[in-house]
Amino acid sequence: MTERRTYSYLGPAGTFTEAALDQVPEARGHEWKPVHNVGEALADVLSGVSDAAMIAIENSIEGGVSTTLDALATNPGLRIIGEYLVKVNFVLVGAPGTKLEDVQVIAAHPVAYAQCHGWLGAHLPRHAHVPAASNVASALGILDGTLPAQAAIAAPGIVQHQDVEVLAEQIGDNANAVTRFVLVSRTTAAGAPTGADKTSLIVELPDDRPGALLEMLEQFSTRGINLSLIESRPIGDELGRYRFVLDADGHIHDERMADALLGIRRFSPRVVFLGSYPRADRRIVQYPDRYADEIFVEARDWLRGLIAGEPDEA
Repeated sequence: MTERRTYSYLGPAGTFTEAALDQVPEARGHEWKPVHNVGEALADVLSGVSDAAMIAIENSIEGGVSTTLDALATNPGLRIIGEYLVKVNFVLVGAPGTKLEDVQVIAAHPVAYAQCHGWLGAHLPRHAHVPAASNVASALGILDGTLPAQAAIAAPGIVQHQDVEVLAEQIGDNANAVTRFVLVSRTTAAGAPTGADKTSLIVELPDDRPGALLEMLEQFSTRGINLSLIESRPIGDELGRYRFVLDADGHIHDERMADALLGIRRFSPRVVFLGSYPRADRRIVQYPDRYADEIFVEARDWLRGLIAGEPDEA
């Protein structure tokens, strides 16, 4: 018999986070625990209440999700074990009987609201915004009266779970919008490399001086590693101090990545390794032949030979 597992996600049912969790074959048939925010989801994992949590980390329109990035930076003992992409689209909904002309206040999660600015400005230019904890929470809030709004921005799937009136469809400003989610567990060894992998890190600069950021980036560029995400977040202890969230193409078991991590460790006063995991798009990582594993292995063997006093080959 398979051991029963629990997965936390931003709920309730009908959120984009639930759609991301539905992409995890290992999660099907197990308990899915809805939570109110990212902090609660990660606390579930750290406390052992849940085996893993699905959280949003980046959006193609708004960039990195700040609450997620800050939580990963300040909660040790977590590891990303997978990533998943969900195409984002929105509808405007109201309680049954509501008309579009009735809408003066709109409830919406801040990220969803930001992705519908254009449509709202064109069709409801005088509206006000009430923040909600999630897209589903915004719809529930207008139905039970806990949010002072006549309409809510939600995912299209809301109609499958709640009795709402659809006032408008396809209200997102970008039809190609995608949100990237990551599945997070307690610290564990990275899985075997697939050739289509990503490594996530959080790195602090040693000091604020000219060239410090360039020196950090060179640890990757000189080893042929592409960075697909560079996001700065304030450390919070004083103005002008930042940590950098990095997504690097490759796996910790790759010689070039391992060598880069050693360089970063020597350079930075604090490095948080978030994990090496398969890319959601399964795209094979390309790199020049001079950065192949055997090149690094040969160079290391050559150095060992020099140290051991072996003759250098011509």
